[in-house]
Amino acid sequence: MPLVLTNVLGIAGIVVWHLQGSNRPTGRLIVQIVFFVGMSLVLYLGGISPQHVDEGNLQGFAALLAKSALILWWTHLAWTIIGLVRIWLMLNRGPREAHLVRDMTVGVIYPGVALSIIGFVFGMPVGTLIATSGIVAIVFGLALQNTLGDLFSGIALTLGRTYAIGDWIRMKDGPEGRVVETNWRSANLLTAEYNIVVVPNSVLARQALTNLSRPDDTRQITLTVRIVPTQPSFAEEAMCSALQGSTRIVKDPPPIVALKRIDATAIEVDLLFRIADPADWAAARNEIIDLIYSQCEADGLALAAPATSLIFGPAAIDGEKTVRCIGARSSGAV
Repeated sequence: MPLVLTNVLGIAGIVVWHLQGSNRPTGRLIVQIVFFVGMSLVLYLGGISPQHVDEGNLQGFAALLAKSALILWWTHLAWTIIGLVRIWLMLNRGPREAHLVRDMTVGVIYPGVALSIIGFVFGMPVGTLIATSGIVAIVFGLALQNTLGDLFSGIALTLGRTYAIGDWIRMKDGPEGRVVETNWRSANLLTAEYNIVVVPNSVLARQALTNLSRPDDTRQITLTVRIVPTQPSFAEEAMCSALQGSTRIVKDPPPIVALKRIDATAIEVDLLFRIADPADWAAARNEIIDLIYSQCEADGLALAAPATSLIFGPAAIDGEKTVRCIGARSSGAV
């Protein structure tokens, strides 16, 4: 009777579990727990251990009932554990991490339950099977070394929450772009040039990454401007006015104008401002350069050439001595 009741509860649990539907994970979990506890209680009261069945007194149909009852019990045990892990992941982790950990849990529990059924229910030597499968696993591991490296690197990056879909990342020795897709093997980055770069997970795990989207998506840009010597406060006010006229930079926190150095040829000023989207750095920089030029024209300021390519051409205009600067612009300076 305990074996018959265990089989009935196991089959009824499967039917009710399917009737709950995939959109009711909590209901399915409750069904799994209730029927698993009921089956365990019946086996316990009947003096039957899921790890060992005395088949000496069971013959024919009774032996078949015993095997089916234990198979159902081990199957419900696997489903119950997976259901509990799934609910815990939904409450404590994001969708991407939850999906990965759930797949890993399923990949561990199902083989373990299958080996338990083979060993405890059918009485087959599991140790020999494990040893044989271990040799096969070593052969496949050596053949798929790079692929497995990408796989485990992807697991480490996901569990560590290094980045998420939509984050803009910069690699130490690699491309820079927005993460648009991740999988078990690689991550796809959308660069500022609107190209997709596929980067293996093992490469991402080995390199130092800068996540430009954390704590937020804003990105700071530093632009150096060289101005022909004048009153420093006047140059500072002119640069502040240029920054305030921009529509592409973030105004909170406000941009910063820092007087870097002064000598006989120029005042160097660093303009520090933030943009909302790292992909807009070129447009924002171009706008700021245009505003700086217009503001210098309006305030009568002259832009100084880089110190490495400075050529002076004095000229007398309307009785005033002016200095015209000719030279190529260096990287990062106006």
